[in-house]
Amino acid sequence: MYNIPKISIIVPVYNCEKYLEKCLESLINQTLKDIEIICINDGSTDNSLKIIKDYALKDNRIKILSKENEGLSAARNDGLKIASGEYIGFVDSDDWVADDFYEKLYNSATKYNSEIACANIIRTGKNNQSYKLRYDKEEFFTENKQKLIAANIPYKNYVWNKIYNRKSLIALNLEFIKGKAYEDIPWSIQVIYSLKGIVTVPNCNYYYRRTPNSIRSSKKEKNYLDCIEMEKIMIDFAKMHNLESILKNYKMAKRDRIKLLNINLLKTFYYYPNTLVYKLFGIIPIAKVKENL
Repeated sequence: MYNIPKISIIVPVYNCEKYLEKCLESLINQTLKDIEIICINDGSTDNSLKIIKDYALKDNRIKILSKENEGLSAARNDGLKIASGEYIGFVDSDDWVADDFYEKLYNSATKYNSEIACANIIRTGKNNQSYKLRYDKEEFFTENKQKLIAANIPYKNYVWNKIYNRKSLIALNLEFIKGKAYEDIPWSIQVIYSLKGIVTVPNCNYYYRRTPNSIRSSKKEKNYLDCIEMEKIMIDFAKMHNLESILKNYKMAKRDRIKLLNINLLKTFYYYPNTLVYKLFGIIPIAKVKENL
């Protein structure tokens, strides 16, 4: 009889040979052994696929799907189609997790019969680490707005510091939007709103590596436009479900700037729902204006 793993961990991989081994080491050494690790090789052209295959020879919990490059969203969608665990987790291939990460999430989720469990996020740099999200105690929430607040939506729309009940997630039939950056922005608010319960788990750490090539470090115009588009879907969902209060004072991606000789003279920042903040050189606030954006 086929054993259903407690957690399926989906790892999209694209040209990440520099960081991939640390990521995989953190997964194969989890204190929760009953897991499957689904590596989606998204058309890598470096040594990433070889690294995955070498690890799969040593650990039969690693499954490999190799495909043409379609981007992060498509890779996650493909992973969801073949995952079989009670819960789903996501890990980016340049990140890693604490050894007891999934055991703590699973124990808390099953303790409360919660369909989502949520962990700390630690951002790592060359010489330092800092918490981007930190929970001091285990708490369980079932009311829709409180679930979103507990997950720090809309400010922390990350999918990978959580586990999700697989059957309930699949029943939503909600895919990541293909071909878009910041696809986690509309996905997270809809999933957390729809699934039953979220539990916060203290002393449970996801290590997020922000690299020069990461989406959130990129200044590409397409990524900027994608972010605006994804935020609009999130905002429209919040409006439809009477959740606008969680968006109050949310700093939106949209911005205007005046430059001279490639120097920012003035930047305009937009805050939901109707506030403009003007900053000299992009850093010194000089005016705040209320108007319909």
